[in-house]
Amino acid sequence: MRVDGLIGEMQALKLEATNTKPAATGQSVGADFGDMLTKAINNVNGLQKASGNLQMRFDRGDEDVSLSDVMIARNKSSVAFEATIQVRNKLVESYKELMNMPV
Repeated sequence: MRVDGLIGEMQALKLEATNTKPAATGQSVGADFGDMLTKAINNVNGLQKASGNLQMRFDRGDEDVSLSDVMIARNKSSVAFEATIQVRNKLVESYKELMNMPV
């Protein structure tokens, strides 16, 4: 398990978002922002569940799970969660700026 995978996935999502081209109707073609956000949140949820599962197996004495595997999974899910929190903070900040703009 590597944290670089999360960074690579975020870069792939960035490329996917920037490679949208306008269609004949004026709407953009590509992944919807809401869908991308949902996928990212589901990915974070999956990482946290996997981390919890590994920790539970280690606590129960499963010999197939090492302490390093548990710590790597825990840190990976922590980094993913922190990245999600930062995205949420930026979205809230942007929303507040839009709401304070004069019409």
